[in-house]
Amino acid sequence: MKKLAIILFFTLITGCKKESRNNLGKVVVDVIEPVVLAKQEKKDHQIREIKKAEIAPNVDGETSDPIWSQTKWYPMDQNWIGEFPDFKDFLGRYKITWTPEALYILVEIKDDKLYDQYKDPLELWWDDDCVEIFIDADNSGGEHQYNNNAFAYHIALDGNVVDLDSNKKPILYNNHVTTRRVTKGDVSIWEFELIVYDDKYQEGKTNDPIILSKNQKLGFAIAYNDNDNSKERENFMGSVFVPGEDKNQGWINADIFGTIILKE
Repeated sequence: MKKLAIILFFTLITGCKKESRNNLGKVVVDVIEPVVLAKQEKKDHQIREIKKAEIAPNVDGETSDPIWSQTKWYPMDQNWIGEFPDFKDFLGRYKITWTPEALYILVEIKDDKLYDQYKDPLELWWDDDCVEIFIDADNSGGEHQYNNNAFAYHIALDGNVVDLDSNKKPILYNNHVTTRRVTKGDVSIWEFELIVYDDKYQEGKTNDPIILSKNQKLGFAIAYNDNDNSKERENFMGSVFVPGEDKNQGWINADIFGTIILKE
């Protein structure tokens, strides 16, 4: 019975040839078309409608642009790694808007110590303080660890932007994300302009970004790696609830991203 089940399974996956005979006794071969198993669709969650900016914000680390007074704050309060930090150690929130050319994100981080131990931007970049922005252009979800189905941009204190490429190597994506950070006391304002690319993006090639439009859905999440003075990051605080014990999935699995809907 087990062998029969296995045969039936591979028949469905790969297809097979079936022999029969016609009225003249000749062998006729009928090809059974292979069955393509569809990828399970992402289930939209944390659905948020995002207001369009009539005037794109200046990426200057300031909150004075008109659109920022018209949009709401969202928390970065989901503990993905480490112990839940004391509010004196970390508190994070963000706003988001869009134009046809880009997404714009304003992040406010309360962090009593900014730590940058690795001067090489491609060395253990996740163990330094950094903002991480997750974006999935078609909101399809799925695996993206070593491909461009989605991106996980790590933006360092010095503005360098890192993700893994299809060769499993870290590379800089500084032309994808423009950023400016202004820190006063223990509060940092980060402002980002994010150019959105879809899964056709190829490293080393000429790529056209997508044009954003009304009612478009994108997968989105944002997080902060916090390290006060340790060899490894101490906390990883995200914007989206991740079920299960392993919550550090955003850099691999775009299914955990929330869904933003672009509105006017």
